Amino acid sequence: MEPVPQAVSDRPLPGQAIPYRPDPQLAALAPWLGDSVAAADFPQTVLRWRNDRAAAQVGLDGLSDDEWLAHFGRFVPLPGNLPGPLALRYHGHQFGVYNPDLGDGRGFTFAQLRDGAGRLLDLGTKGSGQTPWSRRGDGRLTLKGAVREILATELLEALGVNTSRTFSVIETGENLWRGDEPSPTRSAVLVRLSHGHIRIGTFQRLLALDKPAEMHELIAYCLAQFPGAPDAAPAGSSPAATLLHQVVARMADMAASYMVAGFVHGVLNTDNMNVTGESFDYGPWRWLPRWDAGFVAAYFDEAGRYAFGRQPEVIGWNCGQLAVALRLVEEAPPLIAALERFGPLYQAAMARRWCWRLGVVSQGLERDSALIAACEAAMRASGTGPDAFFHTHRGGRGADALPELAGYAPIGSDHPLWQEEAPPSLLIDEVESIWAPIAEHDDWSALDAKIAAIRRLGEALGQPPVPAGHGH
Repeated sequence: MEPVPQAVSDRPLPGQAIPYRPDPQLAALAPWLGDSVAAADFPQTVLRWRNDRAAAQVGLDGLSDDEWLAHFGRFVPLPGNLPGPLALRYHGHQFGVYNPDLGDGRGFTFAQLRDGAGRLLDLGTKGSGQTPWSRRGDGRLTLKGAVREILATELLEALGVNTSRTFSVIETGENLWRGDEPSPTRSAVLVRLSHGHIRIGTFQRLLALDKPAEMHELIAYCLAQFPGAPDAAPAGSSPAATLLHQVVARMADMAASYMVAGFVHGVLNTDNMNVTGESFDYGPWRWLPRWDAGFVAAYFDEAGRYAFGRQPEVIGWNCGQLAVALRLVEEAPPLIAALERFGPLYQAAMARRWCWRLGVVSQGLERDSALIAACEAAMRASGTGPDAFFHTHRGGRGADALPELAGYAPIGSDHPLWQEEAPPSLLIDEVESIWAPIAEHDDWSALDAKIAAIRRLGEALGQPPVPAGHGH
């Protein structure tokens, strides 16, 4: 096997085309990490979405549609890869309450492969059938849920968020009954391309079961397969402390990326926290219609635990739960030192990302923080949503109405998008307007048009600056 590069990007390389390189590293952990399962035998497989841009990055864009359906609808193993699906085991805090009865209940890890930068990536599923962890669930996914995940991942990627990518959506021909959308409704199986599926909850399970040997093995796996910057942790740090330093840096950046995107994930449980800092598993997400710290995405989040403005706090709390789990193999002081970095790293990430989305050159943390505060106040006063606000002030425009922008030099491309009236957005009414023609007469043109507009936005914005702790 080729050596794993020790400094690889935590972000995809746009447009790279490489050979298929299977590397099923999880097989060594499988005896205690997951359960072998089989995919559901669906009545039909109708290809609705294949992400050839993502497929090109892992050498799978050359598959014919029939081959695609076989691998991602019937789950015929990919050559040289995992011999069968693996439903992962984990615990987690759900809305602050610890739950030991968790695991992949409607999904599994199907394959692992490397991209052109040497990153190990997973192909995982959603809606692929029941597993030992399904509890009372049917293991299925609605087609509407799959369409919503396509939209979420595409816009998050365009806005510079480190996110899983929707790789495939195949309609499966079953009628599903759901309490939160008109039923019966159409079914689908989704495949996502992710930089791993190791969660904070994976570590919590090993603590709960008192498994120090497996904890050491999992830490070593994460450090080898998700390498961060060499200076992410103090010299001489233990593997556990090194991992926590890397995770804290990644999570602080993820929290900032949500805020700058105006995005509300909705369910930031510890079992939904990937230690790579990659956002994933999109359910009741929303984009802000206006700048409102109390805005909640999930109707069942009655206490507002995962409201927009509380996301950084909750993500930092989740890092604390990882530290608690790592106490199985490490003393408290070095873990506390890692956790104490979350606040400063978050502030730095906010400044870096805010300036990037505004298209201006940073003026240093103090002045950038004052600019952020002024922008937030302006949005609250005017009721303007973040999409429109960033577009209006792109490159420092409108400094007469926002004096804090004065002196900020423009940076970035002069893409014609910035001269248009408004950028692409995904408020809830727009999502419903995209879904309606699919539901009513199988018209996918609105989805195709929205994805094209979102990808154009990504081209106009370019890539955000890479933070510390992510490699180069």
